[in-house]
Amino acid sequence: MSHAIREAIAGILRAPMLTGLSAAMVGLALFVVSLFTLAAFNLHVALQEVEAQVEVVAYLREGTTPGEMEIARTELVALPEVLEVGYVSKDEALQRARRDLPDFGELFVSSETNPLPASIEVRLRDGSRTKTVVEEIANIAYLYPFVENVQYGREWVYKLFTLRRMAAFTTAVLGGAFGAVAALIIGTALRIAIFARREEIYIMRLVGARKAFIRRPFVVEGAITGLVGGGVALALTWGTYQAVKHFLFRVSWIPASWVVVVAGVSFGVLSSAVAVRRHLREV
Repeated sequence: MSHAIREAIAGILRAPMLTGLSAAMVGLALFVVSLFTLAAFNLHVALQEVEAQVEVVAYLREGTTPGEMEIARTELVALPEVLEVGYVSKDEALQRARRDLPDFGELFVSSETNPLPASIEVRLRDGSRTKTVVEEIANIAYLYPFVENVQYGREWVYKLFTLRRMAAFTTAVLGGAFGAVAALIIGTALRIAIFARREEIYIMRLVGARKAFIRRPFVVEGAITGLVGGGVALALTWGTYQAVKHFLFRVSWIPASWVVVVAGVSFGVLSSAVAVRRHLREV
């Protein structure tokens, strides 16, 4: 292994411009992947915040007794998907309307009677805010005879979960595509390096060097190139994150960002191993 490291460093020093160009191209490819990951992660965070607001609201008929309301609350909170069940009285509903709907404030103030019904708000646990669960809880709440109407924003919930599926699919497809581009860049750079040193490789074969012995320095060189490229990508992503955070809007940093560097090394090792195995046959 020490020989492979020495040869890899010697190869880099013999062609520093080629190595630097390869590392820069890998860094830019991984930078695009990191930017997309940053955007996808923040989209995921935003969707989680919106999803946390998903709840089932059961509006009660006029004259519903506290005992009936308590029965519904106790039975609903016992469901495994339900986090908590809150009761909103008519007066509290009116206060919310005056606070959240200022345009209708005069209407509520001038009205002698309170037109808003009391309601039960059912909040769901994390991981249970799916379309199926929300519909199931809404149907259960509708079974109570003192419940007049149940709302959970059917169309809004459908669009929310459709958007989540689209975001996950897009992240997987584009992330994989950009990763493949990074691997091809490293493989192409190594192919150039192999042909530049074909005479040296030919001599090593003549003296009986094994293929693994010949391949090892190129694999190490690919790992170093990927490491440098991953570091460049991480630095560029961090700079972009800071710029967006300070000058545009609040964003969240990618958790476990060191994965970018690990991905660079992994791409370097895998793509160089494949490239060397394939292109040594042509030398």
